[in-house]
Amino acid sequence: MKFADIKKMPKDELNKKIVDLKTELMKLNAQIAIGTTPKNTKQIRDIKRTLAKVETLREQSLEKQVQELRTKNYKRL
Repeated sequence: MKFADIKKMPKDELNKKIVDLKTELMKLNAQIAIGTTPKNTKQIRDIKRTLAKVETLREQSLEKQVQELRTKNYKRL
């Protein structure tokens, strides 16, 4: 999945995508631990990359929110 496609996703869909990717990765890793080979070994690498892209986007959005809060001038009470 391309980074541009991930950027267009809403926040709740991104969280759902993270859960789906982690469960799929867990299933594939369990297959390897048992001793069976998955049908597509490249799929593990693709899932890891997509998961990293989604988590990177989430971290960037959090950093952006923190930066916006720091730039606001709040009055002391």
